[in-house]
Amino acid sequence: MTEKQPLRVLIAGPRGFCAGVDRAIQIVESALDKFGAPVYVRHEIVHNRYVVEDLQKRGAIFVDELNEVPADAPVVFSAHGVAKSVPAEAERRELLYVDATCPLVSKVHREAERHYARGHHILLIGHAGHPEVIGSMGQLPEGAISLIETADDAAKFETDQPDKLSYITQTTLSVDDTADIIGVLMQRFPLMAHPRKEDICYATTNRQEAAKAIASECDYVLVIGAPNSSNSRRLVEVAHRSGSESALIQRAMDIDWDALKDVKTLGITAGASAPEILVEEVLTALRQKFDVDMSEVITRTEDISFKLPAMLTE
Repeated sequence: MTEKQPLRVLIAGPRGFCAGVDRAIQIVESALDKFGAPVYVRHEIVHNRYVVEDLQKRGAIFVDELNEVPADAPVVFSAHGVAKSVPAEAERRELLYVDATCPLVSKVHREAERHYARGHHILLIGHAGHPEVIGSMGQLPEGAISLIETADDAAKFETDQPDKLSYITQTTLSVDDTADIIGVLMQRFPLMAHPRKEDICYATTNRQEAAKAIASECDYVLVIGAPNSSNSRRLVEVAHRSGSESALIQRAMDIDWDALKDVKTLGITAGASAPEILVEEVLTALRQKFDVDMSEVITRTEDISFKLPAMLTE
């Protein structure tokens, strides 16, 4: 029997599910318990195929738009938030709907409304096409928000009312990249209003901090998450910038074993919508190939939880 190659594995903590994702999944499960199957869900409740398929087995039906939802069926809106036109359309059709928008995303929506009410034009730092950005831009009339994706966008943005500007951000951005963009904007528009509290959510910030902590000691970092998950993709970038090779995988079956053949220390983390069972699956696969010496590197502990909507708990 061939002796297994030793592999030191550092697991980042915190990792995986955040409070907003946990709440969103609980909302779909509670809706299934309360109303029975099927419960319709507009868009992926969170960006993770394993989670979506598990909920489908329980009776959730995922759709792209409300016109796919029958008149007598309950519908849940995803954790990423939706434009105001979506609940308005649900009410027009008299659909029973539950909004699973993460409370930290809702905070950004309320900030945009407050700034707009003061006569400000809003700059939204985020990624075009991401569901959260679409939802945030849909809180206000068309033209009220300009999307800023890069520091170059920030340098090129023009306005004739620099004293009537505010910025908000997507909650799942790179902390460092966003700081650079804000720096450019504040240098150009020093009177620009900013959020009372950082818009990038605690979970995104904490997971990036933990990824940096392990990446500095690793030859390679595996990030478990979905390719359409913004916070997971940012973790890959953070690990790479911290000096480690890095790759995004959805499941253990996606591991590129050739890439690991000369690795002495491997880091593992997971995006905010990846369940811990997928981390365990990856560890099991590693143990089959290597003599694993595993330790967890915890940079912070999290104890945040969000209440479920009253209609599901009454």
